[in-house]
Order: sequence, then structure tokens, then C-alpha cells
Amino acid sequence: MERLILTGNEAIARGALAAGASVITGYPGTPSTGCIGSIIGEDLPGRHVEWSVNEKVAFEIATGAAWAGHRAMCTMKMSGLNVAYDAVISVAYSGTNGGLVVYVADDPGASAGMAEQDTRGFAIISDL
Repeated sequence: MERLILTGNEAIARGALAAGASVITGYPGTPSTGCIGSIIGEDLPGRHVEWSVNEKVAFEIATGAAWAGHRAMCTMKMSGLNVAYDAVISVAYSGTNGGLVVYVADDPGASAGMAEQDTRGFAIISDL
């Protein structure tokens, strides 16, 4: 087995690939940028990796793949969850046919951005 030294974001991306995610979408924003950024240029046959126009679109593309029975992941920073939340809460209650991971990176202390937000409450409210 090959040993790698990875950041948390890189490990999440590699984990999604190892788990068979065929669609990985996101919107760039620190602290989550490194997740897709670490794999977007790679040759990944049979897989679709993209930066979307915003977080809601990224979530909806990943959701479409999951509704079609594929495994998918969507990444965003905490402020992006605010953009995508109306779609997220609807899908949380309707479910998917495949697998869907939503990776949201918080920024405690606002060290990388202008806002500090704890998104764990969203998961509780959404029954995720």
C-alpha cells in the first residue's frame, strides 16, 4: 500500500474517489478549496469533477447524480451552505437513490475569510 502525506482536504477528496464517487462538485472558497483543487486536473476516467458557478448549482449537480443512483460529493465553505441551503434541506428529507456527501468546511475564528459560522446546527435542523 502506498503511503501518502495529505492535508485534510486532500484526504477527503481521495476518500471520495476510493469510495467510488463518480461526480464531485464544488465552489472554490477557503477553507474547502483544497479538496477539489487537489484532484481537478487529474485524469479520472468515468468520473466528473468540476468547479460549479455557485454552491447551489454544485449541490444540485451532485444531487442529480445521486438521484440517478451514482455516488457523489459536493464541497463548499460555510458561507456557501447558506447559498445552497434551500436545496439541501429539501433533499435531506426526500433522499437519494445513490450516495451523496456534502462536505462543508467551517472557519472557526474567521482565520481564512470574513465570516465565522458553525454549520453543525444546520445538520441538526436538517436531520442529517
